[in-house]
Amino acid sequence: MIQQAAFMGNQRMLKGGLHCHTTRSDGACTPEEVIRLHRENGYDFLAITDHRCYNFRNFAPDSGLTILPGFEFDNTFFTGDGFRTYHIVAVGPEKDAGNGFSQDEPIPSGTARDQAEMQRYLDMLHKKGNLTLYCHPEWSGTPARYFDRLQGNFAMEIWNSGCVMDNDMDKDAAYWDELLGQGIRIFGCATDDGHGRNQHCHGWVMVRAENNVSAILEALRQGAFYSSCGPVIHNFYVENDVAVLDCGPASLVRLISERHPTRIFRADSAPITHVEVPLKGDYRQYIRAAVTDEKGRTAWTNPIFLSAPRV
Repeated sequence: MIQQAAFMGNQRMLKGGLHCHTTRSDGACTPEEVIRLHRENGYDFLAITDHRCYNFRNFAPDSGLTILPGFEFDNTFFTGDGFRTYHIVAVGPEKDAGNGFSQDEPIPSGTARDQAEMQRYLDMLHKKGNLTLYCHPEWSGTPARYFDRLQGNFAMEIWNSGCVMDNDMDKDAAYWDELLGQGIRIFGCATDDGHGRNQHCHGWVMVRAENNVSAILEALRQGAFYSSCGPVIHNFYVENDVAVLDCGPASLVRLISERHPTRIFRADSAPITHVEVPLKGDYRQYIRAAVTDEKGRTAWTNPIFLSAPRV
């Protein structure tokens, strides 16, 4: 059996947000308001990722929410008849666990003109102990060919609530399969990138980990999570060349692998909660699943890699 890492182990699943903004940059709500809003919506952890300003602080410590240190790095490299930009969310350990940033440290915007030059900023973020998440590729104007050689991102955004609400973009894993099909090991995250209050708490990750910063970061690094805007996924594995998915009530399930037509299952008289798909011998790289409920909300598994991926 090859089981996706989110469904291994005995830890409970933690609900978390990896990308949001407050009045520390261009958000509408104070950090305390954003933390309390997420707690009210059942979150266990949150990264406050304001632009160009690093944060470790829990502005509402009585909320019980775990705060992941982090910020958002930006680099615009084309302007004129439009723009292209690299936005990267960085999340890292506590200061005494090796994080190279300090509270409120300002980080200037980048000046990279292409992804080869952008790599030096990623290297800096990684050297300071942070994981990096590639943000909203559609909104950024970056099809896969503009970021497919960046090294070290643990994940990319496959849902971004702010971009969905404002621009109808970044709502279903744009360009993810193009990277996965090249053998690149990169996970997928649903985030909010919330600026206005109405943009928070629509997309999140469910992480299999103990509720502390170091455990959550390691689970993210290992892909021990799935992403959701509502649906619940209970298990996903491959055994004897059969992909098996167990989920909460769904109206649509998709099994997706680059170079193969997507396998579709639609609910008939009853919601779908279990799917089995023979993979035969021609699925050589990866398989992933997407689950949509009757309200049109989707959840996405991370891939099961069927062959050794490139990092």
